[in-house]
Amino acid sequence: MPKSKFVDFRAVKAAITMEQVLAHYHLLDTFKRSGDSLSGPCPIHKGSNPTQFRVSISKNVWNCFSECKHGGNTLDFIARMDNVSIHAAALRAVEWFNVDADSMPANSEEEAGELDRAPRNSDAPRLRPAPSGKVLENLAPNKPLKFKLDKLERDHPSLAERGLTSETIAAFDVGFCKKGTMEGRIAIPIRNAEGAVVAYAGRWPGEPAEDTPKYKLPQGFRKSQELFNLDRAVKEPPEKPLIVVEGFFGAMTLHQHGCRKVVALMGSTMSNAQEELIRKYTNAQSQVIVMLDEDDAGRAGREDIAVRLARFMFVKVHAFAEEGRQPETLNAEEVAHICGGGQ
Repeated sequence: MPKSKFVDFRAVKAAITMEQVLAHYHLLDTFKRSGDSLSGPCPIHKGSNPTQFRVSISKNVWNCFSECKHGGNTLDFIARMDNVSIHAAALRAVEWFNVDADSMPANSEEEAGELDRAPRNSDAPRLRPAPSGKVLENLAPNKPLKFKLDKLERDHPSLAERGLTSETIAAFDVGFCKKGTMEGRIAIPIRNAEGAVVAYAGRWPGEPAEDTPKYKLPQGFRKSQELFNLDRAVKEPPEKPLIVVEGFFGAMTLHQHGCRKVVALMGSTMSNAQEELIRKYTNAQSQVIVMLDEDDAGRAGREDIAVRLARFMFVKVHAFAEEGRQPETLNAEEVAHICGGGQ
């Protein structure tokens, strides 16, 4: 087991194969090999059809074409088999297959118990893991708020430092909160697909102290059920590509530069509920551009998202040339080029 709770997901996935994972679960004998593929009954939903579950040996990915209607990589399979988080799945893989995890770089926030895969410099909010370690993806919707945070300061210097114009700040209704649940933070309304505010996220202005979380989300709010800016994105023409980013400010920046059909995951992973939202407002002719932060978490996330969405629509992955680059750092010209001449 690694010395810290941090695990390099990409390194673990590169170190193990689906064949090894199936063998660990004593399932390999139930699969039939044909060229580059393995096929058999789905072990996740305990199916019986011998062709409903397939593994691509060269790509090291799997798909269930029956009840699960899902696919992914080795860690996704372990997570679904054992009903645990991706993080817990990676820790199990490290132990089962003797992956040299101690050579992976430690991360102080992970050691402190933070589970979100985004690194320290990312602007995606972080949440602590559930005590059980299980994936908590409650299907109940977040309820619209019965209050509104008023008198937010739109001219706070931290917003200007991010390059946001007064028009963008007003459009997203963000501002510094002096009183209320997000006191001392930049309050960001999170709306559901219908445009109702279901939560406020609070971003600490600047870099917080070590004992202060960068983001604050309301207790009981399920961010896995929402896509930030979806209410605006669904109003854009269907022929325009949908851009998927990690954080709030990445979405705001692209919107400001004319790429308005953009949603944010509020993290570097896509939940099942978020996948369903994307599928609800797209079709087989739709285009999706996955543009996550250029770091280990972002690369792992975009690989997973691309595999899952590519079965339903055209998916393009945007990779930044520079390590650590984020959508928030793009200028108008770069955004126009990525979005195909702007939106």
